[in-house]
Amino acid sequence: MYHFAFNALLRRLDPERAHSVALRLISLMGRQPLARRLVARVVGAGRTKGPVLFGRDLSGPLGLAAGFDKNASAVAGLAALGFSFIEVGTVTRFAQPGNDRPRLWRLLDQRALRNAMGFNNAGADQVAAALGKLRASRGGWNYVVGVNIGKSKVTPLDQAADDYFYSAARLACYADYLVVNVSSPNTPGLRDLQAGPALRPILQAAQIGAARSLRGTNRPGPLPLLVKIAPDLPNAAIEEIAQLVVELGLAGVVAVNTTIDHEYGAGGLSGPPLKARGLEVVGLLRGVLGSSRTILGVGGITKLADVEEYLAAGADAVQAYTAFIYEGPFWPTRVQRPAPQ
Repeated sequence: MYHFAFNALLRRLDPERAHSVALRLISLMGRQPLARRLVARVVGAGRTKGPVLFGRDLSGPLGLAAGFDKNASAVAGLAALGFSFIEVGTVTRFAQPGNDRPRLWRLLDQRALRNAMGFNNAGADQVAAALGKLRASRGGWNYVVGVNIGKSKVTPLDQAADDYFYSAARLACYADYLVVNVSSPNTPGLRDLQAGPALRPILQAAQIGAARSLRGTNRPGPLPLLVKIAPDLPNAAIEEIAQLVVELGLAGVVAVNTTIDHEYGAGGLSGPPLKARGLEVVGLLRGVLGSSRTILGVGGITKLADVEEYLAAGADAVQAYTAFIYEGPFWPTRVQRPAPQ
């Protein structure tokens, strides 16, 4: 039914408008306990058994990647649809509108998306308020939530660490884990921060900010901190980042972000074209990180077999976004539930 609705109507809507409408509906559903429970029962959410992620038992291996719920407005609704964990953001220190429209495109023949959003979000203070309200609600700590943080466009590259410190300090106390995003192609110069000498102070600043955020709480520290990397890095650079993760005592890596290795114009490409490189990067990281660090695999996950491939390559859990757009509300539970024997 969803495929019929997508082909007949949704694909004809502007992609960003369709996204906004869907997000509002999911957010509204999540705020109504009866609706939330009914939806969870209909789609079968919570009926699978997943891995343990940072001490939290997951209902399955699949989480929602950053980019869909930038302002933490729909966590409860997304969990009701079957995502076992939700990564919100990317959140920047300062609120910002993002790049000019159009900035989101569908590639229907590849079931892919191209985006040049530019970290449009309400800013760290507003997202902290939203997460604080969620966590204060009944059952609010039942949701496994990661927070993805990035650099504001107005912040000079040589002051990027200040942004990451501020956002970590505001948001970490509400998060199950924190992700430092230095790999989006849509903020000028951001990917330059993946180089070792530039990346080290950013990761250290986020660590200090997260530690400050947890002071005075009963949360055991340190908060798990990961770094999200681009698929377009050469293997040697990926290995260097992995070694830095170990040296600084980070929890792990999110691999991978969108790719600029395409011919369609500005922005990063997500979806099936990313899968082969995503699997390669996960395997490379596992070889360097060993078994003591967490890897979240992202890129081109559409069916259960894709999830299994990522787990076999070395991922501890996986994330997706693009297939959710194309496959609809039943997809999160369908893709992570083994077929009946």
